Amino acid sequence: MTERTSNVDSLMNAAREAAQTAYAPYSKFLVGAAILTEGGAVHAGCNVENASYGLSICAERNAATTMVSASPDDRRIKSVAIFSPNTSPCFPCGACRQFLREFGCEEVVVEDASSLRRYPFEEILPNSFGPEDL
Repeated sequence: MTERTSNVDSLMNAAREAAQTAYAPYSKFLVGAAILTEGGAVHAGCNVENASYGLSICAERNAATTMVSASPDDRRIKSVAIFSPNTSPCFPCGACRQFLREFGCEEVVVEDASSLRRYPFEEILPNSFGPEDL
């Protein structure tokens, strides 16, 4: 197993663990996400629902806000893994894709029935709008 494969497996394991702590009493749709930063740190998050649905937060944005509060010098996302026991593969929603784009996300990792699948970020959010467009 290469170091890169090991990192991706470890990242998905962190996403799986995060999904177990999701707060989803309304949809019962559990999601966990784990971010690997350029500096090598891993930050995980889960979805947190709210009775006022618009106030819910997705796992990917939860992980990203955890990353931001952890270190002002390590906020570039190398990879993000997303897992849900409810569906496979589980891709980020549009809002999360744009949120991840803000931090230069390079790769999205999801799990399907047979293996982990890696996608270059540009493939899941082509022609994206970012800070350099301002």
